[in-house]
Amino acid sequence: MKTALGRLRIIAFLEGCSFLLLGLTMILKYKFSMPQPNYIVGMAHGILFVLYIVLLLQVSFLHRWNIFKTFMAFFASLIPFGTFYADKVLFRKFIG
Repeated sequence: MKTALGRLRIIAFLEGCSFLLLGLTMILKYKFSMPQPNYIVGMAHGILFVLYIVLLLQVSFLHRWNIFKTFMAFFASLIPFGTFYADKVLFRKFIG
């Protein structure tokens, strides 16, 4: 997508997927002694998380979000399935 909000939605989806995949790779690491998948997914998740925060700040500035809405979008990135919920509740209503 060409807008900052569109980019945020894409990164939010990818960040949410990487968060869930990270849970799976943690099982591989600690249960089956396979640390390599966790390293790769962890690195990708870290990069996506940073991109999410940068884009979140950009969108919150452009759309003049209040501190509560910005904090809720940030908090959503810290819990599993949170970015999917944020996309549905916070991000989609700005698409027109």
